[in-house]
Amino acid sequence: MATVDWTADANDALTLSLVRAEEDRQVPGSEETSEEFHPTFTYPVYLVIDLQFASGSLAQYLSVRYAQKLDVSTTVDNVEDILKEFIPPDYDTDGAAFLTCVKEDATRPVPNTSGSGSATREAVEHEVYHVSVMSTFCHEILPRRLFILLYIEAGSYINEDDDVWHFFVYKKRKRQDGTKTYHFIGYSSVYKFYCFPEKHRLRLSQFVIVPPYQHRGHGSELYKTIYDYVLLNPLISELTVEDPAEGFEDLRDRNDLRMLLANENFMKEGFGNEAVSHSGGKVRKRKTHVRANPVGASSGMVKDTGKMGPPMDKAWSETFRTQLKVAGHQWQRLMEMLILRHFNPTDIQAARAYRLQVKERLYRFNFEILAQLEKEERLEKLEETFRMWEASKFEIESLSSQSDGFDICGRL
Repeated sequence: MATVDWTADANDALTLSLVRAEEDRQVPGSEETSEEFHPTFTYPVYLVIDLQFASGSLAQYLSVRYAQKLDVSTTVDNVEDILKEFIPPDYDTDGAAFLTCVKEDATRPVPNTSGSGSATREAVEHEVYHVSVMSTFCHEILPRRLFILLYIEAGSYINEDDDVWHFFVYKKRKRQDGTKTYHFIGYSSVYKFYCFPEKHRLRLSQFVIVPPYQHRGHGSELYKTIYDYVLLNPLISELTVEDPAEGFEDLRDRNDLRMLLANENFMKEGFGNEAVSHSGGKVRKRKTHVRANPVGASSGMVKDTGKMGPPMDKAWSETFRTQLKVAGHQWQRLMEMLILRHFNPTDIQAARAYRLQVKERLYRFNFEILAQLEKEERLEKLEETFRMWEASKFEIESLSSQSDGFDICGRL
């Protein structure tokens, strides 16, 4: 038999599931499903048939089965031995014992934590817990975080002995016959680093919502909880993100834009009274025709646009940025998106000011690459990148107003 007949796609061969007790599966209105799901990345581990997680504690059950095996004369990897390198040693292989663990662990609250946020949907309360890497809970749960390898490209485990790390763990809590039960939805790892003179920055490193809970707005809820924690903490200067994946960048943009659109002082000073709505933060866009030509293709009369210009009042912008604790590069992107959303594209002077503002950010962000190019080629690359940015951000209207249906697993 040819060797190819003994191969399989590891993503398909590895089946994952979050297992709940029978009582929890019968909760009316539950958004959970019992469907199995598969990983996105399996190159760090070998394939396996069935890997189950207790939904409350992420305790694991492993079953490796096969119908046939290659001749002993052929080198064959031991799947279970290879997988042992990535899962905790206390995993179950007894199905009945694992189901008992599932039922018991579902009622165990998260210890040594502080609540950071909650929301209620369909009579189910969702909670986010803030925990230190040095806590008892983290020492129990971190060895079970295989999702990092399976859903984050080039993902890796953090140093569990470094106390700068903190976690925001997202769980749902159900009330059933007076019993509280807890079920894992996702988490984000963050760490603090020094910010002159007496504060810290908080940086998001990893962000995971497990597949059964994706596309339900949980990613946005977790992100907003972390941002609110930063905003209310006087010792944290800003929230930054480590190497954001494209999907997470969209989620971040959407939530940051909604935050700004709902900030009446910011919108009023930036765009004038007509940009402010007192019914949920939605703003009225300037009346312009659909843009058929590049920005600034024709001229026209434009009203005073406030501090946002363009050109934007940089001192005013920096004051709001520090108050809202948004990282510098992200803030510049947000300002550009909001300006593009509001200003009159027929105003040549405003279009030129906007174009220069965007290109300045692009040049600074890509300085090391652009500095190696000749001047003419450098200008061409900047113009090309600007046009790509402009085209992609014409969708900003839908980006900031669509429903919270997007979730992400990503290395940030």
